[in-house]
Amino acid sequence: MIATARTLLVTGGSRGIGAAVSRLAGQRGYRVAVNYVTNRPAAEAVVADIQTAGGDAFAIAGDVGVERDVLAMFQAVDDRFGRLDALVNNAGVVDRMARLDEISADRLERMFRINITGAFLCAREAVKRMSTKHGGRGGAIVNLSSAAARLGSANWYVDYAASKGAIDTMTKGLALEVAAEGIRVNGVRPGIIDTDIHASGGEPGRVAAVRDSLPMKREGTAEEVARGILWLLSDEASYTTGTTLDITGGR
Repeated sequence: MIATARTLLVTGGSRGIGAAVSRLAGQRGYRVAVNYVTNRPAAEAVVADIQTAGGDAFAIAGDVGVERDVLAMFQAVDDRFGRLDALVNNAGVVDRMARLDEISADRLERMFRINITGAFLCAREAVKRMSTKHGGRGGAIVNLSSAAARLGSANWYVDYAASKGAIDTMTKGLALEVAAEGIRVNGVRPGIIDTDIHASGGEPGRVAAVRDSLPMKREGTAEEVARGILWLLSDEASYTTGTTLDITGGR
């Protein structure tokens, strides 16, 4: 384990890419706050894995799309660790495959509230704690986008793709805002990754269905995405900000 006292908050850290980031960060010496919405056992399992390996972690409930939950979540990190050095804005939702002319206003509100507003709220609270302008020591933020932001996801979920396009724009703009305040802001765009997000969108067989169309003829793993995220958080990426890294197997 790398000796460090850095503290990381991972939103949506109980499963998929978020869980992989949390575990890898724990292995690399981060103190990890693992956010979840409802599945406490899954979050506690991630925490237990980190602690068993000698790391320090705890689970925090909270819906990133609800401001009071976000405020409580960051306060919990303050109370437990006394500082924040890094944020991975990973929490997000997808929905059932649908064309735009089949999408309801309620679906749009939920999608954008969680995927966009939630990321903004969490980034806001992180900046308040990390920015040298606010007396912080600097830090790093990584936002989870998607290859869908580039591809559009026609006939699947244009709304999800649009929400991730907003994340790309926020990543660039926020990076420029806080570059002189000790904070680096970057993003990652995963492609087809073997996680349960596809099942939650009603397409459990999607990975198998598109596998042969991918340049590398295989899906990616959550661990492969996590390694890219941890690099962006690390001092090895000390001169990298405002960048969104494609982790798509060439797609």
